[in-house]
Amino acid sequence: MPKAQTGFAQKIIKAQVTAEGLLVPRQLLAGIREVEIRREEHLISIVPLALDDLILELGQSPIFGEPPDVSERHDQYIYPAR
Repeated sequence: MPKAQTGFAQKIIKAQVTAEGLLVPRQLLAGIREVEIRREEHLISIVPLALDDLILELGQSPIFGEPPDVSERHDQYIYPAR
């Protein structure tokens, strides 16, 4: 079982890497459904992917004809009233 240490605002867990890989405790993944695993030189990070990342929706409904107030009211065009 991994050993937990607490830091300032983070939780540090030491875990053994086995022949099958690494087991990440469920308590660290509460509310997370998908992660991105990144490997950079001496760092491996597990980054949660947002379920509703609005940046991925940009360009899905482009505004054609450029209304005259698009620069002033861009939020209303990007995030229409729901």
